[in-house]
Amino acid sequence: MAVELELTEELRKLYADVDAKHMAPLWNVTAQLLPREPASKAIPWLWRRDDYWPLCQRAGELVPIERGGERRVLAFINPGLEGKYATTHTIWAAVQYLQPGEIAPAHRHTPNAIRFIIEGSRAFTTVNGDKCFMERGDLVLTPAWTWHDHGHEGSEPMIWMDGLDLPLVGDLEGVFFEPFKGDRQPPLGINASERRHGLGQLRPAISAAPEAYPGLLNYKWSQTATRLQTLGDEDATPYDDIALEYVNPHTGGPVLPTLACWIQRIRPGIHTRARRQVASKVYHVFEGEGWSVINGRRFNWKQGDFFCVPTWSWHEHANTSSHDAVLFSVQDTPVFQAFGLYREEALQSGDGRQITAR
Repeated sequence: MAVELELTEELRKLYADVDAKHMAPLWNVTAQLLPREPASKAIPWLWRRDDYWPLCQRAGELVPIERGGERRVLAFINPGLEGKYATTHTIWAAVQYLQPGEIAPAHRHTPNAIRFIIEGSRAFTTVNGDKCFMERGDLVLTPAWTWHDHGHEGSEPMIWMDGLDLPLVGDLEGVFFEPFKGDRQPPLGINASERRHGLGQLRPAISAAPEAYPGLLNYKWSQTATRLQTLGDEDATPYDDIALEYVNPHTGGPVLPTLACWIQRIRPGIHTRARRQVASKVYHVFEGEGWSVINGRRFNWKQGDFFCVPTWSWHEHANTSSHDAVLFSVQDTPVFQAFGLYREEALQSGDGRQITAR
């Protein structure tokens, strides 16, 4: 039981002297430093395609991406984070818009990044010399400190989702950035990572030594969609329906040390049970329409929309259409797991709660 201290003149003088020495009395800030459970400043939010798509088109007309601008990106900023450039407390999510013939100059940085392709074809990302062509639904990785540039050889504008651990790396004061000497890297191969590592069970002997980053850079939608459709009722969970996690083919773990990526299929008429996790997520609605309830607030979504789930927030999803709803998500789960901090709480049948830590 907390004890209320009488604020005597002597105690007031003690606090002033402590403050003057740049110190703090723990007994006054215990509740702030050690809350009973996480209380994220980030709030649930929805960003609609109908809003961001016209803004991307206008930016395409007005904003060049030559050296200096680097990227034509519109970020999703969480209104609860008080001016912090972040979608959740650890994740930066955005849409990047590239027009035919354009080149986003090569650079590298310490934050890890993923790209999930929303619309268009024949754009590419060159990662450390591997030119990876990108199509709708592909997941492309640009791991920390890898050179990468983007180009577009198609005929229509290209738009994709960017997901980075930039807020986390920024809070750790570990951000480094370096521009490449030219606008683009000379490609050393085309789709090389797919040929070498596209079949996760087999690894070329030439790649037997541990690599600086996951060997597979482009997870093709054609393979993802096939695998997602082969799963049935016996593979469903009450909280995500039918879900797959993209994995590093060498380790079986998350695609990047700080970011996990999921794709899930919510079948028509399905309403998932609520749970909350010590992890934050940013979702992109790849197909279909439905709604999610996040901390008691309902968000109606449809194809192209984005929404976020802050850490330790109750969330559940429902598909209201006559065909599958497909959600892609980027999550910071690996960070919490690496430090032994991951916990989740789920509503079981009968509303009995079950807490697990793993």
